[in-house]
Amino acid sequence: MSRTLDRVRKQLKAHPLALDAILAAGVLVCMVAGSFVAPHQKDAVSWSIHTPAPLSLVLMALGATALVFRRRAPLMVLAFTGTVSLIESVTGDPRAPVAMSAVIALFTVASSTDRPTTWRVGLLTMTVLTGAAMLAGPLPWYAQENLGIFAWTGIGATAGDAVRSRRAFVQAIRERAEKAERTREEEARRRVAEERLRIARDLHDVVAHHIALVNVQAGVAAHVMDKRPDQAKEALAHVREASRSALNELRATVGLLRQSGDPEAPTEPAPGLARLDELVGTFRNAGLRVEVARTDHGTTLPAAVDLAAYRVIQEALTNVQKHAGAEPKAEVSVVRVGPNVEITVLDNGTGEEDHPDNGGGHGLLGMRERVTALRGALTTGPRYGGGFRVHAILPVKTRTVARDQPGEPV
Repeated sequence: MSRTLDRVRKQLKAHPLALDAILAAGVLVCMVAGSFVAPHQKDAVSWSIHTPAPLSLVLMALGATALVFRRRAPLMVLAFTGTVSLIESVTGDPRAPVAMSAVIALFTVASSTDRPTTWRVGLLTMTVLTGAAMLAGPLPWYAQENLGIFAWTGIGATAGDAVRSRRAFVQAIRERAEKAERTREEEARRRVAEERLRIARDLHDVVAHHIALVNVQAGVAAHVMDKRPDQAKEALAHVREASRSALNELRATVGLLRQSGDPEAPTEPAPGLARLDELVGTFRNAGLRVEVARTDHGTTLPAAVDLAAYRVIQEALTNVQKHAGAEPKAEVSVVRVGPNVEITVLDNGTGEEDHPDNGGGHGLLGMRERVTALRGALTTGPRYGGGFRVHAILPVKTRTVARDQPGEPV
């Protein structure tokens, strides 16, 4: 039974016009039933049954019909029902309860507007209906029907304001709960991020200690390899143990830092300039004309530098393909200049590629972060005569690789 009632309630909430039509029909039945009862006679307090006047029946039908549209235009419906109630209070003798439609309309206005509007409209409705009934109606001004109009209009306004206040209170509680839930989630994410950062710092300290130990022991082994091989073998054993500990620390901590939906760690080496031809081939297959010039043959780059060079070229060519316009063309050069390798990507586009100054820049920011992390330099910008230029300078040897003192920590 309760499930059926809940289903009916949900259907009525989904169709408010049908609900208002049912309410209007109920109000009409109550008004017609009440119009057959006369609560007064001349010389005694008694009840009698009479037939309502045709005008009263028409006014009741009009007032009830207007209630069907009470949600769409509450003030207009109140004005209309107040008018028909005013006509009935002046002409009806005995009077029919047409004012019931005005009370329902006033309740709707009070429940759907703010409190100042409720006060103004409620006082106006009570004053006009009660004053007209007392001054122009067929009954004496002190008749209980006149006081009843005043009381019922006041009850309608008060009940509507109470419903509006309760609805606003429930909505405020719901919004506060949702805000608290969002705050808890944001706080949890912030704490997770802080904890991950702390773990990463601890990881750096631990791995740096082990790598420094490997560096020292490797230096000792190289120093005594010829004269004292036993001591060199012992130092190499320490190197092996320290490297194993560093790898275990890395595996444990990186496994902790991975999200549940992160892909598995790749088993193949990170891409580098050795795969440049393969990378360029994918863009050529997509319709981008790419020319490559390289003078870095024989140069061995550290893994981080090699990966950064590959990513810079990949991101630059991606920007060319997306932003350079019709018939794009790119030129890629990889040149060894002293202690650095220089990456240059030129195109013939409009010069409005993914640039921080024109609202984009996420690709260039990522390139800049990679290059800066390796203590390199990146310059980007439009070319003279059209197109865009990306130029990266990367050190062939990172600072940690270039150190010659075996005991210097990472």
